[in-house]
This record gives sequence, structure tokens and C-alpha cells, in this order.
Amino acid sequence: MISVLIVDDHNLTRTIIRSLLEPNKDIEVIGEAKTGEEAIQLTQGLKPQIILMDVQMPGIGGLETTHRLLRANPYLKIIILTAYENGPFPSGFVRAGAAGYLTKKTSAEELAEAIHTVFAGHSYITPLIAQQLALSQIFAANNSPLNLLTERELQIMWMTTKGFAVDIMATQLHLSTKTINTYRYRLFDKLNVRNDVELTHLAVRCGMLDD
Repeated sequence: MISVLIVDDHNLTRTIIRSLLEPNKDIEVIGEAKTGEEAIQLTQGLKPQIILMDVQMPGIGGLETTHRLLRANPYLKIIILTAYENGPFPSGFVRAGAAGYLTKKTSAEELAEAIHTVFAGHSYITPLIAQQLALSQIFAANNSPLNLLTERELQIMWMTTKGFAVDIMATQLHLSTKTINTYRYRLFDKLNVRNDVELTHLAVRCGMLDD
């Protein structure tokens, strides 16, 4: 039996993922977490073999959670399950040691296949993302300015470009508004942009957002 922990901040998404996996008699969802911090705590007690990890969540986020979990247990298998198909996220998680990367467009069959593949000790990256990762290496996409940002700065950049107000970001990320503004000024400086409009244009050019 393959034990799985689902990590996603949306209740409906977790319910859907659980229902997609239920027909597989050799896969058991043993827990759910809505934040990275909760995932770390549950992993210590439940000891799942596979974690299905979202990218953008309140708190420390998926990338930092992946780093921390794999530092604590290098044998843990983490599959990223996210809406993001491009931008800095796939390569960042692959470098962090994630064993798989799927988008939420994936079918129930592919999700089960990815879990079985990763459990067997192999990597599983959905074909479109694998192609993009290969192209990014060929064309030196690692020179993307977004690679200058920390995961927290990426979180705040994404939320800014999605129109989240500073006080909403502070609430969702459990930070003060002053800290949010400090991160905003820092990422503006790193990316050499002057305002939210320029930041959004840069996000589109770098593949973080659709145009």
C-alpha cells in the first residue's frame, strides 16, 4: 500500500484529489494539510511515502516546504501538483529534489501513474513540462530575472500581479503589512521595476502569468 499525504490550501481541491485516488486499491490517502507548516507536522507523525504538494499556499509555501521535508528525510517522495506549467516553478522544484511535477489538468490515470512511478524510484514529469525544462536548459533560461527571487518574493510577486492588496497578502501569509511592503520593495529593486504594472508585464514575459 502506498501512503499519500495531500498538501493544498483549497478544501475542494483536496477532496477532488482524494476522490481521484480512491479507485486505486494500492494507494491510500492518510492525511491532508492546507499549509506547508501543517504538512511538516503531519509528515512527522503519519510518515507518508508520497506527498502531493501544491505550490502557492499561505505560510512558507510549497518550495520551502519541499526543501525542509527533503532535508529531514531525503528518501521521501514529493510530487508537485499545481496549476503552473511554466515560469520559474518547475525548475525550482526539480532543483529542490521533487520526484515529480504534474499540473492540475492531469487525469486521474496519469496521477496514479505518477505515484506508482515515483514510488518505484523513478521521476515523473508531465511531458509538456519536461519539454519546457529541456528547452530552458538549451536556451539558458536560468538567466531569467525571476531566479534572483526567493520563494517568498515569488509568492508576493504572484499575489501582487493577481491584484491582492497588501493587507490581504499579510493576512494570508501570516506576515505584517510592513514586512509585505519590505518584500515588495526588495523584489522591485531586484527586478528593476517601478510599479505593479511593470511587475505584471515582467511576469507575463517570464511565463509566470498568461498574457
